[in-house]
Amino acid sequence: MVEFRSDFLQLLSSRDQIHQSTDEAGLDSLMRQERVAGYIGFDCTAPSLHVGSLVQIMTLRRLQQTGHKPIVVMGGGTTKIGDPSGKDEMRQLLTSEDIESNKQTIFGIFERFLKFGEGTSDAIMVDNADWLDRLEYIPFLRDVGRHFSINRMLTMDSVKLRLDRDAPMSFLEFNYMILQAYDFVELYRRYGCRLQAGGSDQWGNIVAGIDLGRRIAEAELFGVTSPLITTSSGTKMGKTAAGAVWLNAERRSPYEYWQFWRNTEDGDVGRFLRLFTELPESEIGRLEALEGSELNEAKKILATEATALCHGHDAAVEARAAADAAFERGELSDKLPTFDIDRGQQGQWRDGRSNTAIVVASHLVSSSSEARRKIAEGAVRINDRIVHDPNEIVMWTDVDPKLGAFKVQLGKRKIVLVKPKK
Repeated sequence: MVEFRSDFLQLLSSRDQIHQSTDEAGLDSLMRQERVAGYIGFDCTAPSLHVGSLVQIMTLRRLQQTGHKPIVVMGGGTTKIGDPSGKDEMRQLLTSEDIESNKQTIFGIFERFLKFGEGTSDAIMVDNADWLDRLEYIPFLRDVGRHFSINRMLTMDSVKLRLDRDAPMSFLEFNYMILQAYDFVELYRRYGCRLQAGGSDQWGNIVAGIDLGRRIAEAELFGVTSPLITTSSGTKMGKTAAGAVWLNAERRSPYEYWQFWRNTEDGDVGRFLRLFTELPESEIGRLEALEGSELNEAKKILATEATALCHGHDAAVEARAAADAAFERGELSDKLPTFDIDRGQQGQWRDGRSNTAIVVASHLVSSSSEARRKIAEGAVRINDRIVHDPNEIVMWTDVDPKLGAFKVQLGKRKIVLVKPKK
């Protein structure tokens, strides 16, 4: 491990949050001598970010905590192009109105992790549409495009992987690297930004921006990437049967968010405590050394700490209390995730719905076939009773009278409510 002397790089290194960096010694020296403005870009492709962006958000948070200035760049311009990194097909193009709406809701996420304001270390949020939308095509090609080699661009992972799979790549997407590189130069000119951070899949784009800054602005710029996060079993972090693990409470409740972290695989507990909480290393070392059933307490602490950062302390405490009540005392709570199931009109589904239909409605599985398979395995409980027949009808009269819903449990860790709705 490199022995960094700056607080920021020491902190990132201790949290296993550095994958690659350019000129480590130069960046370390710069960050000891002055306050550095650093940025990460986020495209506005959805009304919320998900946990796949959380490492980058934590990077900005740690940048601010060590006295430097975070710049959150909303990709109002680059979202119109679509980042090809890690994709086999072109992203769906959004309208300007959709992009603006997404940008506004995403800002609320950053307000929970960063302090925004006018202070020297306060974060700022900018939109790259402010400069990209105003570019003139021919002057941009002459002034910027001439510095990019097609030969080199074809070797970049975002391009090479797509071509290796014989997946089409539009000229629109091919321009993304150039626009992101130009963002770095523009941020240097406007805000004195010297550092760009991102996931390891952004390495080529970051290096391109550093090279462009040297060529057209005589700027010494730096880059650092974090590892892309997969679980111990090799799956991409944040992918569940119910879909992405969103950071907005409107799309995933604090309870569901807490439960996601509670279900962390045993081999990931220590790593995730370092990446996604601010517990001291001594406490993390103690927690990751726990074994057997005691490790469950470490998972609960991870879930509570991560949820507190994203949704606030009170929401995290309420989520843990609801989970303890449901799993340890068998008590139902309106804090549990609740999903609707169509009760239908008189005639169809008059008396109830099948076990399969109720499990599908719970969003604990992704399909009817998976629901049938889990039922056959004996992994499903409805109202605390193990169900075995996927076609058995559960009567509407069996709903919990207080909450008007069925309690659906998959395995030992997942409980939701399914509420009949006319």
